[in-house]
Amino acid sequence: MEKKTKINAEEGKQELVITREFDLPLDLLFTAYVEPELVEQWMGTKVLKLENRKHGGYQFETTDPMGNKHVFNGTIHDFVPNKKIIRTFEMENTPFDVQLEFLDFESLSTETSKLTMHVIYRSVALRDQLLKLPFAQGINMAHNRIQNLLNPKK
Repeated sequence: MEKKTKINAEEGKQELVITREFDLPLDLLFTAYVEPELVEQWMGTKVLKLENRKHGGYQFETTDPMGNKHVFNGTIHDFVPNKKIIRTFEMENTPFDVQLEFLDFESLSTETSKLTMHVIYRSVALRDQLLKLPFAQGINMAHNRIQNLLNPKK
C-alpha cells in the first residue's frame, strides 16, 4: 500500500515535517482531531481528557498487545478551529522527551484538505531514535484510518 503521508527529516535537524492530503473537506479533517469519539477510533486509544482550547490539555491511554497501558498527554498552547493546533506531546515512562507539535490545517478545495505537522524534538538524536521505530508506517496507517472513517468511498 502506498504511503500517502510524507515525512521530511532533514539530516542534522531536530525536526520533522509531516504532510498528508485528504479527500475530506477541511472542517471534517479538523473534526477528526477534536472530537473524542473520532480520535479514539482512528488512533485506537482511549481519550481520558481533551480540552480543545488555548491552554487546554489532553490525555490518552492505549493498551499494547501484552496488556500494558501507555499514557500520553500534552498541553494545547494555541487552538484556532479549522486552522491550527499547537501542542506538546509526551509519552509517559519512555526514553522520549516531550516534543512540540504545530498542526496546520489547509483547505485545498471544497472536498480536499491538507494537514502539515511540524514536530520539534529536544535533540537530533531523539528525533533519529524515533525514526528507527515504525513511526512512518504508524502515522500513515493512522491517517489512512481518518480517511476511511470519514470518507470510506475514497
